[in-house]
Amino acid sequence: MQKVGERYRSRNWLPGVILAATLMACSGGDKPPADQDAAAAGPVASTEQVPGQQAYQLCATCHQQNGEGLPGAFPPLAGGEFANASNVAVPIRILLHGIAGPVTVKGQQYNSVMPAYGTGVEMSDQEVADVLTYVRSSWGNSASAVTAEDVAKVRATPREATGPVSAEELEAMMTAG
Repeated sequence: MQKVGERYRSRNWLPGVILAATLMACSGGDKPPADQDAAAAGPVASTEQVPGQQAYQLCATCHQQNGEGLPGAFPPLAGGEFANASNVAVPIRILLHGIAGPVTVKGQQYNSVMPAYGTGVEMSDQEVADVLTYVRSSWGNSASAVTAEDVAKVRATPREATGPVSAEELEAMMTAG
């Protein structure tokens, strides 16, 4: 039988804590009170933001501020094949429906779940376009911008599957152009 002190020295609890923290963080987490002093929020490199940059903060918990993701857990967006696909429907579909199952990005395999972006919050076509354009033009990415019209077209296109997209569905979209 373990003594109380020995239980906390054991690492058996660590995976559960990491999973709980990740789920809370990727769901948006708690927002600071509106009246919180701006200085307490930490240093800001620039007060000027581009469209989509603020909305990306929901993504940054998993994909990180630098777009590099978390090795073994969440794939990078910086240089990522799906984020930078020439067919803009690929990243749009990921944001609208989420993605689940094994996926290979930049030669590394990941097997986690990303919920649909803005789950529980209706996002306009322009908001989705803005966050994707931010991702596709940051961290060395130079893919084309996404327009609200692009998003509207993907929303209107029926899918055979329901729920999150799979790597197979996205790869078929990438080869179809």
